Amino acid sequence: MEIDGGVAANYDELPLWSAAFGQLLLEQVPLRRGQTIVDVGAGTGFLTVELAQRSGAGRVVAVDPWADAMEVLRRKVEVLKLSNVEVRVADASELDLADGSVDVVVSNLGINNFDNAEAVLRECHRVLRPGGRLLISTNLVGHMAEFYDVFAEVLDRLGQDRKPLDEHVNHRATVAGTLALLEAAGFTATVADRDSFTLRYVDGTALFDHYFIRLGFLEGWQAVAGDEVLAAVEEELNRRGEVTLTVPAACFEGVKP
Repeated sequence: MEIDGGVAANYDELPLWSAAFGQLLLEQVPLRRGQTIVDVGAGTGFLTVELAQRSGAGRVVAVDPWADAMEVLRRKVEVLKLSNVEVRVADASELDLADGSVDVVVSNLGINNFDNAEAVLRECHRVLRPGGRLLISTNLVGHMAEFYDVFAEVLDRLGQDRKPLDEHVNHRATVAGTLALLEAAGFTATVADRDSFTLRYVDGTALFDHYFIRLGFLEGWQAVAGDEVLAAVEEELNRRGEVTLTVPAACFEGVKP
């Protein structure tokens, strides 16, 4: 999905989505003055800004190829007068950082969106010092199960193939799969924390009309089944009343030996 500058200017992720995962990371990040932290897939900088202010880091490097989001972060840094933040428009698969020069790498939901997650993780491993830590957050398979259960019921009722929906649902991260990715990149990997949160909507129409749903999810749902099926899903959700969606979250830690 192409993302324009207007999205970046209005991307209020703090109360909507990223903060729930970011809190898991913030609970695990070591706080030590003078260290170097890299925020991979920084977006508009919610986590970058918090780390710069909380951790005592001498240097927080925000990396993201989304230039408009990086410009939003630059303005935040200027307004907040943060002297320890560097903003870089770049692909994290090629970090312009020396081997072993970084103490901590974080990525809040980044692994969900990397086209080349294996290459990014290898690059994170390269720049970390021995004993350095990688902390990544992600949502897990089973997220929004209440919605996808209704989606599947509607497909069955309409006599449509459920395979595309199953593939869409199952592409989410699993604990075992994420640990394997980290270990393949050279890390000693563990689950640092797990949690879940809920998103509530008065009905299906409110869900489908919500800006963040339209931004982050609707295109994928349309690719699965098309607008006619989604209209039937919305109608079924409306018939049932309030919609509550559960989102499981996890924070993984990788330590460079």
